[in-house]
Amino acid sequence: MRVLVSTRLLDEGFSELKNHFEVIFPDKDVFSKEEVIQLLPGCDAFLPTFQFKVDKEVIDAAKGSVKIIANFGVGYNNIDVKYATKCGIVVTNTPDPVVEPTAEQAFALMLAAARRVAECDRKLRISNGLKWGVLENLGQTLYGKTLGIIGMGRIGQALARRAIACGMNIVYHNRTRLTPELETTYQTRRLKLEELLTISDVVSLHTPLTDETWHLIDSDSLKLMKPTAIIINTARGPVIDESALADALQNHRIASAGLDVYEDEPNITPALLKLDNVVLAPHSGTATVDTRNEMSRFASQNIIRYFEGRNDITRVN
Repeated sequence: MRVLVSTRLLDEGFSELKNHFEVIFPDKDVFSKEEVIQLLPGCDAFLPTFQFKVDKEVIDAAKGSVKIIANFGVGYNNIDVKYATKCGIVVTNTPDPVVEPTAEQAFALMLAAARRVAECDRKLRISNGLKWGVLENLGQTLYGKTLGIIGMGRIGQALARRAIACGMNIVYHNRTRLTPELETTYQTRRLKLEELLTISDVVSLHTPLTDETWHLIDSDSLKLMKPTAIIINTARGPVIDESALADALQNHRIASAGLDVYEDEPNITPALLKLDNVVLAPHSGTATVDTRNEMSRFASQNIIRYFEGRNDITRVN
């Protein structure tokens, strides 16, 4: 049996999969869509990364051969899940390995934006790029501030643990309320979105991308935030209206932002690239050697267990 992997990934994470299947990797960084369509009819499973679009055309090529699409990533908006389901193809994701590293990235962006780390680093490399002084390059402290978490799932809770250790206060917005035990653990309370945006010093997004969360943060939402507020996005780019965010940052309606995801990756709204009050990362929330290998092992386990007839897979359809 054969597994097609869309992208050249680290070998270490695929050792067990190779014991069960013939695993086909691209010779270069990534297979083109045309190459995938050509290869899929001879494969039993497909393992795309979150950057590879698995649309109707790709799924049509997989029909009749591929039984499972094991996505390399927790988000699966890169896959037409509804059409895959219609075609009888199982779709899985890799939620467990991404929790802690994504929370780390959100916290890193929060600190960098609050303390102007990236801005000062850039300017120090330029002759006379910044002025030294007691009242120069002032940022914000996070201690004692309120962190509003939109999407208090596993990643949101992992961020909350880090924020509590830094002396922050936590509020959250979720479709469903946490258990009283968890609310006590995080010393938090559930708020409506509008109230959370109004009172938070930092807002961090941890929601999946759905029809309901597309442009959840738009120009009206940004107007509710404090002029000193910081917004962090390690979820999915289109959760924020990027043009509206650029406008709010340009006009100092909010203080700063830290972004790991974008509406039209790898393209970034040009105005954001010119601003000092935004920290940009290249969708690297899970970009560590440890995490990449663990994601590969997790996706591999989904494939192995599926063909063993087991139900303990992270199926999303």
